[in-house]
Amino acid sequence: MATAAGSFKSREDHRKQMELEEARKAGLAPAELDEDGKEINPHIPQYMSSAPWYLKHERPSLKHQRKWKSDPNYTTSWYDRGAKIFQADKYRKGACENCGASTHDSKSCMDRPRKVGAKWTNTHIAPDEKIETFELDYDGKRDRWNGYDATSYSLVVERYESRDEARKKFLKEQQLKKLEEKNNNPNGEDKVSDVDEDEDEDEDDLRVDEAKVDESKQMDFAKVEKRVRTTGGGSTGTVRNLRIREDTAKYLLNLDVNSAHYDPKTRSMREDPLPDADPNEKFYGGDNRYRNSGQAMEFKELNIHAWEAFEKGQDIHMQAAPSQAELLYKNYQVIKDNLKSKTKDTVLEKYGNAANEEEFPRELLLGQSEREVEYDRAGRIIKGQDIALPRSKYEEDVYVNNHTTVWGSWWKDHQWGYRCCKQVTRNSYCTGTAGSEAAEAATDLMKANIARKEANGDMPAPVEEKRPATWGTDIPDDLVLDEKLLAEALKKEDGRKREERDERKRKYNVKWNDDVTAEDMEAYRMKKVHHDDPMKDFLN
Repeated sequence: MATAAGSFKSREDHRKQMELEEARKAGLAPAELDEDGKEINPHIPQYMSSAPWYLKHERPSLKHQRKWKSDPNYTTSWYDRGAKIFQADKYRKGACENCGASTHDSKSCMDRPRKVGAKWTNTHIAPDEKIETFELDYDGKRDRWNGYDATSYSLVVERYESRDEARKKFLKEQQLKKLEEKNNNPNGEDKVSDVDEDEDEDEDDLRVDEAKVDESKQMDFAKVEKRVRTTGGGSTGTVRNLRIREDTAKYLLNLDVNSAHYDPKTRSMREDPLPDADPNEKFYGGDNRYRNSGQAMEFKELNIHAWEAFEKGQDIHMQAAPSQAELLYKNYQVIKDNLKSKTKDTVLEKYGNAANEEEFPRELLLGQSEREVEYDRAGRIIKGQDIALPRSKYEEDVYVNNHTTVWGSWWKDHQWGYRCCKQVTRNSYCTGTAGSEAAEAATDLMKANIARKEANGDMPAPVEEKRPATWGTDIPDDLVLDEKLLAEALKKEDGRKREERDERKRKYNVKWNDDVTAEDMEAYRMKKVHHDDPMKDFLN
Protein backbone atom coordinates (compact mmCIF):
# COMPACT_ATOMS: atom_id res chain seq x y z
CA MET A 1 0.00 0.00 0.00
CA ALA A 2 2.42 2.67 1.21
CA THR A 3 5.38 1.65 -0.90
CA ALA A 4 7.99 4.08 -2.14
CA ALA A 5 7.09 5.70 -5.49
CA GLY A 6 9.20 4.97 -8.54
CA SER A 7 10.30 1.40 -7.70
CA PHE A 8 9.86 -1.01 -10.60
CA LYS A 9 8.37 -4.47 -10.04
CA SER A 10 8.02 -7.39 -12.34
CA ARG A 11 4.70 -9.05 -13.00
CA GLU A 12 5.37 -11.77 -10.48
CA ASP A 13 6.36 -9.28 -7.77
CA HIS A 14 3.33 -7.16 -8.57
CA ARG A 15 1.04 -10.20 -8.26
CA LYS A 16 2.56 -11.12 -4.92
CA GLN A 17 2.16 -7.54 -3.71
CA MET A 18 -1.53 -7.53 -4.61
CA GLU A 19 -2.09 -10.88 -2.85
CA LEU A 20 -0.33 -9.55 0.27
CA GLU A 21 -2.56 -6.47 0.30
CA GLU A 22 -5.68 -8.59 0.04
CA ALA A 23 -4.45 -10.79 2.92
CA ARG A 24 -3.78 -7.69 5.06
CA LYS A 25 -7.27 -6.38 4.37
CA ALA A 26 -8.75 -9.74 5.33
CA GLY A 27 -6.70 -9.86 8.55
CA LEU A 28 -4.71 -12.94 7.51
CA ALA A 29 -1.37 -11.06 7.39
CA PRO A 30 0.08 -8.47 9.80
CA ALA A 31 -0.27 -4.82 8.87
CA GLU A 32 2.60 -2.93 7.24
CA LEU A 33 4.85 -0.81 9.50
CA ASP A 34 6.09 2.67 8.71
CA GLU A 35 9.47 4.25 9.57
CA ASP A 36 8.43 4.91 13.18
CA GLY A 37 7.22 1.36 13.68
CA LYS A 38 3.52 2.23 13.59
CA GLU A 39 1.04 0.05 11.77
CA ILE A 40 -0.48 1.33 8.52
CA ASN A 41 -4.18 0.75 8.02
CA PRO A 42 -4.47 -1.59 5.00
CA HIS A 43 -7.86 -0.10 4.05
CA ILE A 44 -6.33 3.30 3.26
CA PRO A 45 -6.73 3.94 -0.52
CA GLN A 46 -3.60 3.82 -2.63
CA TYR A 47 -3.88 7.44 -3.79
CA MET A 48 -3.62 8.51 -0.13
CA SER A 49 -0.96 6.06 1.02
CA SER A 50 1.35 6.44 -2.01
CA ALA A 51 3.96 9.15 -1.42
CA PRO A 52 4.85 11.63 -4.19
CA TRP A 53 7.84 10.59 -6.26
CA TYR A 54 9.83 13.75 -5.50
CA LEU A 55 9.92 12.95 -1.72
CA LYS A 56 12.09 9.87 -2.46
CA HIS A 57 10.89 7.79 0.48
CA GLU A 58 12.89 4.61 0.86
CA ARG A 59 10.41 2.87 3.16
CA PRO A 60 6.60 2.91 3.46
CA SER A 61 5.40 5.95 5.37
CA LEU A 62 2.42 8.23 5.85
CA LYS A 63 4.44 11.33 6.75
CA HIS A 64 3.41 13.00 3.53
CA GLN A 65 -0.21 13.04 4.84
CA ARG A 66 0.71 14.68 8.14
CA LYS A 67 1.40 18.36 8.72
CA TRP A 68 5.11 18.98 8.54
CA LYS A 69 6.69 20.61 11.58
CA SER A 70 7.90 24.15 11.18
CA ASP A 71 9.37 26.79 13.45
CA PRO A 72 6.42 28.34 15.33
CA ASN A 73 8.37 31.52 16.08
CA TYR A 74 9.28 32.47 12.54
CA THR A 75 6.49 35.05 12.30
CA THR A 76 7.45 36.87 15.52
CA SER A 77 11.03 37.57 14.44
CA TRP A 78 11.53 40.20 11.78
CA TYR A 79 13.87 42.97 10.85
CA ASP A 80 14.37 45.65 13.52
CA ARG A 81 13.64 48.64 11.33
CA GLY A 82 15.67 51.78 11.98
CA ALA A 83 17.83 50.17 14.68
CA LYS A 84 21.42 51.44 15.08
CA ILE A 85 24.24 49.48 16.71
CA PHE A 86 27.38 51.68 16.78
CA GLN A 87 28.32 55.28 15.93
CA ALA A 88 31.99 56.03 15.31
CA ASP A 89 33.76 59.28 16.14
CA LYS A 90 35.94 59.41 13.03
CA TYR A 91 35.93 57.99 9.53
CA ARG A 92 36.95 54.33 9.12
CA LYS A 93 38.62 52.84 6.09
CA GLY A 94 36.16 51.10 3.74
CA ALA A 95 33.11 52.89 5.14
CA CYS A 96 30.61 54.99 3.15
CA GLU A 97 32.28 58.08 1.75
CA ASN A 98 29.06 60.10 2.10
CA CYS A 99 27.77 59.39 5.65
CA GLY A 100 30.61 57.35 7.18
CA ALA A 101 28.61 54.19 8.11
CA SER A 102 30.54 50.94 7.66
CA THR A 103 27.53 48.75 6.85
CA HIS A 104 27.08 49.99 3.27
CA ASP A 105 29.02 51.73 0.49
CA SER A 106 28.48 55.10 -1.14
CA LYS A 107 26.33 53.64 -3.96
CA SER A 108 23.86 52.11 -1.49
CA CYS A 109 23.74 55.14 0.83
CA MET A 110 20.21 56.40 1.53
CA ASP A 111 21.24 59.70 3.21
CA ARG A 112 21.17 63.04 1.47
CA PRO A 113 24.30 63.52 -0.67
CA ARG A 114 26.58 65.86 1.25
CA LYS A 115 28.51 68.65 -0.40
CA VAL A 116 31.67 67.31 1.25
CA GLY A 117 31.47 63.69 2.39
CA ALA A 118 32.30 62.35 5.83
CA LYS A 119 35.49 60.85 4.41
CA TRP A 120 36.99 64.32 4.05
CA THR A 121 35.23 66.25 6.84
CA ASN A 122 35.62 63.46 9.43
CA THR A 123 32.55 64.83 11.25
CA HIS A 124 28.88 63.86 11.65
CA ILE A 125 29.59 60.17 11.20
CA ALA A 126 26.31 58.25 10.73
CA PRO A 127 25.70 55.23 12.99
CA ASP A 128 25.88 51.69 11.58
CA GLU A 129 22.63 49.91 10.69
CA LYS A 130 21.58 46.67 12.30
CA ILE A 131 21.85 43.89 9.70
CA GLU A 132 19.90 40.71 10.36
CA THR A 133 19.38 37.46 8.47
CA PHE A 134 16.55 34.99 8.98
CA GLU A 135 16.18 31.38 7.89
CA LEU A 136 12.52 31.22 6.91
CA ASP A 137 10.67 28.09 5.87
CA TYR A 138 8.40 27.69 2.85
CA ASP A 139 5.38 29.37 4.46
CA GLY A 140 7.46 32.10 6.09
CA LYS A 141 8.89 33.26 2.77
CA ARG A 142 5.40 33.51 1.30
CA ASP A 143 3.65 35.08 4.29
CA ARG A 144 2.43 38.46 3.04
CA TRP A 145 1.73 39.66 6.59
CA ASN A 146 5.12 38.66 7.98
CA GLY A 147 6.62 41.61 9.88
CA TYR A 148 3.36 43.57 9.90
CA ASP A 149 2.77 45.67 13.02
CA ALA A 150 -0.83 45.14 14.08
CA THR A 151 -0.79 48.30 16.21
CA SER A 152 -0.49 50.40 13.06
CA TYR A 153 -4.05 49.44 12.12
CA SER A 154 -5.32 51.57 14.98
CA LEU A 155 -4.49 54.63 12.84
CA VAL A 156 -6.86 53.37 10.14
CA VAL A 157 -9.61 52.80 12.71
CA GLU A 158 -9.14 56.28 14.13
CA ARG A 159 -9.35 57.84 10.66
CA TYR A 160 -12.65 56.12 9.87
CA GLU A 161 -14.11 56.94 13.31
CA SER A 162 -13.19 60.60 12.95
CA ARG A 163 -14.85 60.64 9.50
CA ASP A 164 -18.07 59.14 10.91
CA GLU A 165 -18.12 61.63 13.77
CA ALA A 166 -17.63 64.52 11.34
CA ARG A 167 -20.47 63.22 9.16
CA LYS A 168 -22.85 62.89 12.13
CA LYS A 169 -21.93 66.38 13.31
CA PHE A 170 -22.57 67.82 9.85
CA LEU A 171 -25.96 66.10 9.58
CA LYS A 172 -26.98 67.38 13.00
CA GLU A 173 -26.01 70.95 12.03
CA GLN A 174 -28.06 70.66 8.83
CA GLN A 175 -31.12 69.46 10.73
CA LEU A 176 -30.83 72.31 13.28
CA LYS A 177 -30.46 74.78 10.45
CA LYS A 178 -33.66 73.51 8.80
CA LEU A 179 -35.59 73.75 12.04
CA GLU A 180 -34.45 77.34 12.58
CA GLU A 181 -35.50 78.31 9.03
CA LYS A 182 -38.94 76.76 9.53
CA ASN A 183 -39.41 78.57 12.84
CA ASN A 184 -38.35 81.90 11.36
CA ASN A 185 -40.51 81.53 8.19
CA PRO A 186 -43.77 79.79 9.19
CA ASN A 187 -45.67 81.29 6.19
CA GLY A 188 -42.99 80.83 3.52
CA GLU A 189 -43.23 77.11 3.03
CA ASP A 190 -44.00 77.37 -0.67
CA LYS A 191 -40.97 79.53 -1.38
CA VAL A 192 -38.48 77.19 0.19
CA SER A 193 -40.04 73.93 -1.05
CA ASP A 194 -37.51 73.57 -3.85
CA VAL A 195 -34.65 74.30 -1.48
CA ASP A 196 -35.96 71.64 0.93
CA GLU A 197 -36.07 69.04 -1.80
CA ASP A 198 -32.46 69.72 -2.76
CA GLU A 199 -31.40 69.51 0.88
CA ASP A 200 -33.25 66.19 1.28
CA GLU A 201 -31.36 64.79 -1.71
CA ASP A 202 -28.07 65.96 -0.21
CA GLU A 203 -28.95 64.25 3.05
CA ASP A 204 -29.75 61.00 1.26
CA ASP A 205 -26.41 61.13 -0.53
CA LEU A 206 -24.60 61.72 2.72
CA ARG A 207 -26.36 58.84 4.48
CA VAL A 208 -25.52 56.31 1.79
CA ASP A 209 -22.48 54.29 2.71
CA GLU A 210 -21.03 52.36 -0.20
CA ALA A 211 -19.55 49.77 2.15
CA LYS A 212 -23.02 48.87 3.49
CA VAL A 213 -24.96 48.17 0.31
CA ASP A 214 -28.07 46.07 0.73
CA GLU A 215 -27.54 42.47 -0.35
CA SER A 216 -30.83 42.50 -2.27
CA LYS A 217 -29.29 44.99 -4.73
CA GLN A 218 -26.53 42.61 -5.72
CA MET A 219 -26.63 40.97 -9.12
CA ASP A 220 -28.19 37.56 -9.49
CA PHE A 221 -25.00 35.73 -10.41
CA ALA A 222 -23.29 36.82 -7.18
CA LYS A 223 -25.96 35.16 -5.05
CA VAL A 224 -24.67 32.35 -2.80
CA GLU A 225 -26.90 29.30 -2.60
CA LYS A 226 -26.70 25.96 -0.76
CA ARG A 227 -26.14 22.64 -2.51
CA VAL A 228 -28.59 19.93 -1.61
CA ARG A 229 -28.14 16.31 -2.77
CA THR A 230 -25.80 17.02 -5.63
CA THR A 231 -23.54 14.56 -7.37
CA GLY A 232 -20.58 16.27 -5.75
CA GLY A 233 -21.60 14.63 -2.49
CA GLY A 234 -23.09 15.95 0.73
CA SER A 235 -25.69 18.59 1.45
CA THR A 236 -23.26 21.12 2.88
CA GLY A 237 -21.17 23.73 1.17
CA THR A 238 -22.00 26.69 -1.03
CA VAL A 239 -21.85 27.39 -4.74
CA ARG A 240 -22.36 30.53 -6.78
CA ASN A 241 -25.00 30.56 -9.47
CA LEU A 242 -23.07 31.79 -12.51
CA ARG A 243 -25.56 30.87 -15.24
CA ILE A 244 -27.04 33.81 -17.12
CA ARG A 245 -30.84 33.55 -17.11
CA GLU A 246 -31.04 34.78 -20.71
CA ASP A 247 -29.40 31.57 -21.99
CA THR A 248 -31.75 28.81 -23.07
CA ALA A 249 -31.46 25.66 -20.98
CA LYS A 250 -30.06 22.67 -22.86
CA TYR A 251 -33.19 20.57 -22.29
CA LEU A 252 -35.31 23.27 -23.99
CA LEU A 253 -33.32 23.36 -27.22
CA ASN A 254 -35.23 20.42 -28.67
CA LEU A 255 -38.59 19.44 -27.16
CA ASP A 256 -38.88 16.26 -29.19
CA VAL A 257 -39.29 13.18 -26.96
CA ASN A 258 -36.96 11.10 -29.15
CA SER A 259 -34.18 13.70 -29.17
CA ALA A 260 -31.02 13.67 -27.05
CA HIS A 261 -31.51 12.28 -23.53
CA TYR A 262 -31.17 14.74 -20.64
CA ASP A 263 -30.25 13.44 -17.18
CA PRO A 264 -31.69 15.86 -14.58
CA LYS A 265 -29.63 14.39 -11.75
CA THR A 266 -26.25 15.08 -13.31
CA ARG A 267 -27.56 17.87 -15.60
CA SER A 268 -25.84 16.26 -18.56
CA MET A 269 -26.86 15.81 -22.18
CA ARG A 270 -24.21 13.81 -23.99
CA GLU A 271 -25.71 13.77 -27.50
CA ASP A 272 -26.32 16.76 -29.74
CA PRO A 273 -29.92 18.02 -29.31
CA LEU A 274 -29.86 19.71 -32.75
CA PRO A 275 -27.79 17.47 -35.05
CA ASP A 276 -29.26 18.92 -38.28
CA ALA A 277 -28.72 22.59 -37.38
CA ASP A 278 -25.98 24.76 -38.82
CA PRO A 279 -22.81 24.25 -36.71
CA ASN A 280 -21.91 27.92 -37.11
CA GLU A 281 -25.15 29.07 -35.50
CA LYS A 282 -25.60 26.67 -32.56
CA PHE A 283 -23.60 27.29 -29.39
CA TYR A 284 -24.19 23.89 -27.74
CA GLY A 285 -23.46 20.54 -29.38
CA GLY A 286 -23.70 18.10 -26.49
CA ASP A 287 -21.31 17.18 -23.71
CA ASN A 288 -19.46 14.65 -25.87
CA ARG A 289 -18.37 17.49 -28.14
CA TYR A 290 -16.29 18.96 -25.32
CA ARG A 291 -15.11 15.58 -24.06
CA ASN A 292 -13.65 14.66 -27.45
CA SER A 293 -11.92 17.95 -28.25
CA GLY A 294 -9.21 20.22 -26.87
CA GLN A 295 -7.18 19.19 -23.84
CA ALA A 296 -9.76 16.61 -22.78
CA MET A 297 -8.29 14.12 -25.26
CA GLU A 298 -4.77 14.73 -23.93
CA PHE A 299 -5.94 14.14 -20.37
CA LYS A 300 -7.72 10.95 -21.47
CA GLU A 301 -4.54 9.65 -23.14
CA LEU A 302 -2.59 10.46 -19.97
CA ASN A 303 -5.04 8.43 -17.88
CA ILE A 304 -4.95 5.49 -20.28
CA HIS A 305 -1.14 5.51 -20.23
CA ALA A 306 -1.17 5.50 -16.40
CA TRP A 307 -3.59 2.55 -16.31
CA GLU A 308 -1.62 0.54 -18.85
CA ALA A 309 1.66 1.24 -17.04
CA PHE A 310 0.13 0.19 -13.72
CA GLU A 311 -1.13 -3.08 -15.25
CA LYS A 312 2.35 -3.81 -16.61
CA GLY A 313 3.95 -3.48 -13.17
CA GLN A 314 4.83 0.24 -12.97
CA ASP A 315 4.12 1.74 -9.55
CA ILE A 316 2.22 4.76 -10.90
CA HIS A 317 -1.11 6.31 -9.98
CA MET A 318 -2.73 9.27 -11.71
CA GLN A 319 -4.58 10.58 -8.65
CA ALA A 320 -1.89 9.88 -6.03
CA ALA A 321 1.09 11.21 -8.01
CA PRO A 322 -0.12 13.22 -11.03
CA SER A 323 3.24 14.92 -11.51
CA GLN A 324 5.02 11.58 -11.71
CA ALA A 325 2.43 10.25 -14.17
CA GLU A 326 2.76 13.29 -16.42
CA LEU A 327 6.55 13.12 -16.32
CA LEU A 328 6.54 9.42 -17.23
CA TYR A 329 4.08 10.11 -20.07
CA LYS A 330 6.33 12.87 -21.47
CA ASN A 331 9.35 10.56 -21.29
CA TYR A 332 7.31 7.87 -23.06
CA GLN A 333 6.40 10.32 -25.84
CA VAL A 334 10.04 11.38 -26.28
CA ILE A 335 11.23 7.76 -26.47
CA LYS A 336 8.43 6.92 -28.92
CA ASP A 337 9.30 9.85 -31.20
CA ASN A 338 12.99 8.98 -31.11
CA LEU A 339 12.20 5.38 -32.04
CA LYS A 340 10.00 6.49 -34.94
CA SER A 341 12.63 8.88 -36.27
CA LYS A 342 15.33 6.22 -35.91
CA THR A 343 13.22 3.71 -37.85
CA LYS A 344 12.50 6.29 -40.54
CA ASP A 345 16.19 7.18 -40.89
CA THR A 346 17.07 3.49 -41.17
CA VAL A 347 14.52 2.96 -43.96
CA LEU A 348 15.67 6.10 -45.82
CA GLU A 349 19.30 5.13 -45.49
CA LYS A 350 18.58 1.67 -46.89
CA TYR A 351 16.07 2.45 -49.68
CA GLY A 352 16.49 6.20 -50.25
CA ASN A 353 13.86 8.94 -50.46
CA ALA A 354 12.07 9.35 -53.78
CA ALA A 355 10.32 12.52 -52.56
CA ASN A 356 13.58 14.30 -51.77
CA GLU A 357 13.78 17.87 -53.07
CA GLU A 358 17.43 17.57 -54.09
CA GLU A 359 18.08 18.09 -57.80
CA PHE A 360 18.97 15.05 -59.85
CA PRO A 361 22.19 14.99 -61.85
CA ARG A 362 21.96 16.25 -65.40
CA GLU A 363 22.91 12.84 -66.76
CA LEU A 364 19.87 11.28 -65.10
CA LEU A 365 17.56 14.03 -66.30
CA LEU A 366 18.65 13.66 -69.93
CA GLY A 367 18.41 9.88 -69.76
CA GLN A 368 20.84 6.98 -69.95
CA SER A 369 21.41 4.20 -72.45
CA GLU A 370 23.37 0.96 -72.76
CA ARG A 371 25.33 2.02 -75.86
CA GLU A 372 29.12 1.87 -75.71
CA VAL A 373 31.34 4.70 -77.00
CA GLU A 374 35.13 4.30 -77.26
CA TYR A 375 37.53 7.28 -77.40
CA ASP A 376 41.26 7.56 -78.17
CA ARG A 377 43.85 9.54 -76.21
CA ALA A 378 43.09 12.73 -78.14
CA GLY A 379 39.38 12.43 -77.36
CA ARG A 380 38.25 11.33 -80.82
CA ILE A 381 35.54 8.70 -81.18
CA ILE A 382 36.85 5.33 -82.33
CA LYS A 383 33.75 3.21 -81.82
CA GLY A 384 30.15 4.23 -81.39
CA GLN A 385 28.42 7.62 -81.71
CA ASP A 386 28.71 10.76 -79.64
CA ILE A 387 25.77 11.96 -77.53
CA ALA A 388 23.61 14.27 -79.62
CA LEU A 389 22.83 17.53 -77.86
CA PRO A 390 19.23 18.78 -78.13
CA ARG A 391 18.87 21.56 -80.68
CA SER A 392 16.16 24.07 -81.45
CA LYS A 393 14.96 25.21 -84.87
CA TYR A 394 16.53 28.64 -84.31
CA GLU A 395 20.21 29.45 -84.73
CA GLU A 396 21.88 29.98 -81.38
CA ASP A 397 24.94 32.00 -80.47
CA VAL A 398 25.43 33.31 -84.02
CA TYR A 399 27.04 36.78 -84.01
CA VAL A 400 26.68 38.84 -87.21
CA ASN A 401 28.16 42.16 -88.36
CA ASN A 402 30.95 42.16 -85.76
CA HIS A 403 28.48 42.00 -82.82
CA THR A 404 29.55 40.22 -79.63
CA THR A 405 25.98 39.64 -78.42
CA VAL A 406 22.83 38.36 -80.10
CA TRP A 407 19.83 40.37 -81.14
CA GLY A 408 17.40 40.76 -78.25
CA SER A 409 20.02 40.90 -75.49
CA TRP A 410 19.13 44.55 -74.73
CA TRP A 411 15.80 46.28 -74.09
CA LYS A 412 15.03 49.98 -73.78
CA ASP A 413 11.98 52.14 -74.44
CA HIS A 414 9.92 49.16 -75.66
CA GLN A 415 12.56 48.22 -78.27
CA TRP A 416 14.94 45.26 -78.57
CA GLY A 417 18.58 45.68 -79.52
CA TYR A 418 22.17 44.60 -79.12
CA ARG A 419 23.74 44.91 -75.67
CA CYS A 420 27.28 45.36 -77.00
CA CYS A 421 26.61 48.63 -78.87
CA LYS A 422 23.06 49.44 -77.67
CA GLN A 423 21.62 49.70 -81.18
CA VAL A 424 17.95 49.00 -81.84
CA THR A 425 18.31 48.48 -85.62
CA ARG A 426 18.52 44.81 -86.51
CA ASN A 427 21.37 43.56 -88.76
CA SER A 428 23.19 46.88 -88.24
CA TYR A 429 26.99 47.00 -88.01
CA CYS A 430 28.39 47.00 -84.48
CA THR A 431 29.95 50.32 -83.46
CA GLY A 432 31.19 49.13 -80.07
CA THR A 433 31.45 51.31 -77.01
CA ALA A 434 32.16 54.40 -79.11
CA GLY A 435 28.79 54.10 -80.81
CA SER A 436 26.93 53.67 -77.53
CA GLU A 437 28.74 56.69 -76.05
CA ALA A 438 27.87 58.77 -79.15
CA ALA A 439 24.21 57.72 -78.90
CA GLU A 440 24.12 58.68 -75.23
CA ALA A 441 25.75 62.04 -76.00
CA ALA A 442 23.16 62.70 -78.74
CA THR A 443 20.34 61.85 -76.34
CA ASP A 444 21.75 64.18 -73.68
CA LEU A 445 22.13 66.97 -76.26
CA MET A 446 18.53 66.56 -77.40
CA LYS A 447 17.31 66.71 -73.79
CA ALA A 448 19.40 69.83 -73.17
CA ASN A 449 17.93 71.54 -76.27
CA ILE A 450 14.39 70.71 -75.19
CA ALA A 451 15.05 72.05 -71.69
CA ARG A 452 16.57 75.25 -73.15
CA LYS A 453 13.55 75.82 -75.42
CA GLU A 454 11.19 75.28 -72.52
CA ALA A 455 13.11 77.82 -70.47
CA ASN A 456 13.07 80.41 -73.30
CA GLY A 457 9.43 79.74 -74.18
CA ASP A 458 10.19 78.77 -77.81
CA MET A 459 8.11 75.60 -77.70
CA PRO A 460 5.69 75.29 -80.66
CA ALA A 461 1.99 75.58 -79.99
CA PRO A 462 0.24 72.21 -79.54
CA VAL A 463 -1.43 71.08 -82.74
CA GLU A 464 -5.09 70.23 -82.45
CA GLU A 465 -5.50 66.53 -83.04
CA LYS A 466 -7.91 65.73 -85.83
CA ARG A 467 -9.53 62.43 -86.48
CA PRO A 468 -8.45 61.33 -89.97
CA ALA A 469 -10.49 59.09 -92.19
CA THR A 470 -9.65 55.46 -92.51
CA TRP A 471 -10.72 55.07 -96.12
CA GLY A 472 -8.55 55.60 -99.17
CA THR A 473 -4.91 56.49 -99.40
CA ASP A 474 -5.21 60.11 -100.55
CA ILE A 475 -6.82 62.03 -97.68
CA PRO A 476 -7.57 65.71 -98.30
CA ASP A 477 -6.04 68.12 -95.82
CA ASP A 478 -9.32 69.86 -95.15
CA LEU A 479 -11.33 66.67 -94.51
CA VAL A 480 -13.18 66.78 -91.18
CA LEU A 481 -15.83 64.18 -90.31
CA ASP A 482 -19.08 65.16 -88.62
CA GLU A 483 -19.70 63.02 -85.52
CA LYS A 484 -23.51 63.08 -85.86
CA LEU A 485 -23.46 62.18 -89.56
CA LEU A 486 -20.92 59.44 -88.84
CA ALA A 487 -23.17 57.93 -86.15
CA GLU A 488 -26.12 57.94 -88.57
CA ALA A 489 -23.98 56.35 -91.25
CA LEU A 490 -22.92 53.57 -88.82
CA LYS A 491 -26.57 52.84 -88.00
CA LYS A 492 -27.41 52.75 -91.72
CA GLU A 493 -24.51 50.35 -92.36
CA ASP A 494 -25.71 48.05 -89.57
CA GLY A 495 -29.18 47.96 -91.11
CA ARG A 496 -27.77 47.17 -94.53
CA LYS A 497 -25.78 44.24 -93.12
CA ARG A 498 -28.90 42.88 -91.36
CA GLU A 499 -30.78 42.99 -94.69
CA GLU A 500 -27.98 41.07 -96.37
CA ARG A 501 -28.20 38.33 -93.74
CA ASP A 502 -32.00 38.09 -93.93
CA GLU A 503 -33.77 39.01 -97.21
CA ARG A 504 -37.17 38.94 -95.49
CA LYS A 505 -36.39 42.16 -93.66
CA ARG A 506 -35.84 44.05 -96.94
CA LYS A 507 -38.79 46.27 -97.81
CA TYR A 508 -40.65 45.97 -101.14
CA ASN A 509 -40.35 49.60 -102.28
CA VAL A 510 -36.63 50.43 -101.88
CA LYS A 511 -35.34 53.88 -102.79
CA TRP A 512 -31.74 53.62 -103.91
CA ASN A 513 -29.39 56.56 -103.43
CA ASP A 514 -26.04 56.59 -105.27
CA ASP A 515 -24.66 59.57 -103.36
CA VAL A 516 -21.84 58.42 -101.06
CA THR A 517 -20.60 60.90 -98.48
CA ALA A 518 -17.33 60.85 -96.59
CA GLU A 519 -19.16 59.66 -93.47
CA ASP A 520 -20.76 56.74 -95.39
CA MET A 521 -17.38 55.69 -96.71
CA GLU A 522 -15.87 55.89 -93.23
CA ALA A 523 -18.71 53.75 -91.81
CA TYR A 524 -18.24 51.16 -94.58
CA ARG A 525 -14.51 50.91 -93.86
CA MET A 526 -15.09 50.64 -90.10
CA LYS A 527 -17.68 47.85 -90.47
CA LYS A 528 -15.85 45.90 -93.17
CA VAL A 529 -14.68 42.45 -92.12
CA HIS A 530 -11.06 41.71 -92.93
CA HIS A 531 -10.74 37.98 -93.42
CA ASP A 532 -6.99 38.07 -92.72
CA ASP A 533 -7.52 39.69 -89.37
CA PRO A 534 -6.94 37.11 -86.56
CA MET A 535 -9.34 39.02 -84.29
CA LYS A 536 -12.22 39.09 -86.77
CA ASP A 537 -14.19 36.50 -84.76
CA PHE A 538 -14.26 38.81 -81.71
CA LEU A 539 -15.73 41.78 -83.61
CA ASN A 540 -19.39 42.64 -83.16
